[in-house]
Amino acid sequence: MKKVIKAVFLDVDGTLLSEQDRSLSKCTEESICRLIQKGIHIILVTGRPHHLCEEFKHLGIDTVISANGALVTCRGEIIHKSILSSTMVREFSHFAESQGHALSYFTESFGMNGTGRTDHHVIVALRETLGMMEYAEQIMTLDKEIYCMCLYANEEETNRYKEQFPYLRFVRFHPYVCNVLEAGEVSKSVAAQKVLTHLNIRREDTMAFGDGENDIDLLTYVGVGVAMGNGGERVKQSADCVTLKASEDGITHALRHYKLI
Repeated sequence: MKKVIKAVFLDVDGTLLSEQDRSLSKCTEESICRLIQKGIHIILVTGRPHHLCEEFKHLGIDTVISANGALVTCRGEIIHKSILSSTMVREFSHFAESQGHALSYFTESFGMNGTGRTDHHVIVALRETLGMMEYAEQIMTLDKEIYCMCLYANEEETNRYKEQFPYLRFVRFHPYVCNVLEAGEVSKSVAAQKVLTHLNIRREDTMAFGDGENDIDLLTYVGVGVAMGNGGERVKQSADCVTLKASEDGITHALRHYKLI
């Protein structure tokens, strides 16, 4: 089956990068280059902060949806952003400190609240979600534009925050990490819509790859949603196609199946 695809959205960790060691295979890299050579737009769409996407510039990717849709850049221009209110950030930060939980803040860079520096769960979560091997620098001020916060807590602990802040959304993408979102319109699919409007591309002419539950809305939004073999069951059920694991070059396998390379 051949599809007319003009844009491909790629999640990063566990999709573009191996779920085992966060490496980018030569095969996947070559497949992306071939798509770009054919004039197909490649868009990174990730829960990572924007500055942790810089490592993919060498692939020729110039459009990035970061912070799970809260910040979107195209060719160096910000085309969409959703900023958390400073009042909420301060109230939430004070509560997290009282509970002894780590928080990370997505600004133009990345910082944390300084809590949980030696917490094994936090260190493991940073490695598994962002490929960071140690605790990040402590943020010095909350006066910057903050696009997203991540709370490092399990489901039971997070329930306290849901009771305290019923107007916020908590989107879990790791057993010990969830996004803290204020606006109902922040999601990967909403950000994808902003990109497609900017590029004048129809959603029917798009494809997306993902492995996490925060990819489900994107996989159901695009023309062809592809779940990675290492993804969860809910992700696979939401997709049009299930490919091999990221560590098995699942992106290349699906692109060949759809005759895009």
